[in-house]
Amino acid sequence: MRNAPAGARPARGYRGASLVELLCVLALTGGVAAVAISSGGALFAALDVTMAAQETVNLLALARDHAIATGRRTAVRFDGATTRVVVHAGQDTLAVGDFHGRGLTLRATRDSLSYAPSGLGVGAANLQIVLTRSSRADTITVSRLGRVQQR
Repeated sequence: MRNAPAGARPARGYRGASLVELLCVLALTGGVAAVAISSGGALFAALDVTMAAQETVNLLALARDHAIATGRRTAVRFDGATTRVVVHAGQDTLAVGDFHGRGLTLRATRDSLSYAPSGLGVGAANLQIVLTRSSRADTITVSRLGRVQQR
């Protein structure tokens, strides 16, 4: 039987990893985490904008449906300063979409839209609502007839 030289590893394999191997694994893990975090921010921005746009479309649909169902004019107000969309009929507030905590900006070509009891939009021009966060933006267009289109 031969004696193994000093410092040689046994033939049956070795256990554990060297410090260099562990540092390489940590460096690779850190690189992958950095890429995931940087792309995750854009993903969350896109998700927030999409969800806010869908909620705004739902609020517009609620206002139109309420106007048709009750035979009363129903209004939707857009406040860019507080990033809120408010649906109301007369003095009654029916629903509020508050996007302030999400870091979104809301820009509308008019401050309000009103639906007649027929379901048609009241006003002389189309309405455009733009919701933005970072580089992501969604546009909602409401025609004079009250039709809503999201892009």
